[in-house]
Amino acid sequence: MNEEIDFIIDSTKESMDAAIKHLEKQFVNIRAGKASPAMLGSVMIEYYGSMTPLAQVANVNTPDGRTITVQPWEKSMLHEIERAILIANIGFTPMNNGETIIINVPPLTEERRRELAKQAKSEAEDAKVGIRNARKDANNDIKKLDASEDLKKNAEVDIQDLTDRYVKKIEDILAVKEKEIMTV
Repeated sequence: MNEEIDFIIDSTKESMDAAIKHLEKQFVNIRAGKASPAMLGSVMIEYYGSMTPLAQVANVNTPDGRTITVQPWEKSMLHEIERAILIANIGFTPMNNGETIIINVPPLTEERRRELAKQAKSEAEDAKVGIRNARKDANNDIKKLDASEDLKKNAEVDIQDLTDRYVKKIEDILAVKEKEIMTV
């Protein structure tokens, strides 16, 4: 019987870990003012007939905190990469110098920082919903078990402790991201 409860708790923990990983992945896409290769992570290039991530057809670097450079492995890809960055609609205007593509990352305005902080809060809230859904599923699974009420109650308490820990983790991750966004 304890094995079933342990399995439910383990699978709940995996679901909650997945929610945290997803949140961290979403936070990478929310820029905090400093240039980062991850800002171009969503850019896809048509490369020999298939859509390919930019990082697989070019070197993406940040020589300083305000500039991203894209050095394609094949010079013929320059215009295609430039077009893909514009199509991705991520708010950057690429400049092509014939060798590389240079993107100047403008500093964030106070208003834009607040919008990004709001977006980060929204992503964190979505992650908390994922955590709570995992808790609900686990509690439903526990109720279905053929076990003593004491065992079920203890398992539900364990699930709630897990939920509280993960929600706290999300709040900590959000606090770090908000500080990063609001720091000029």
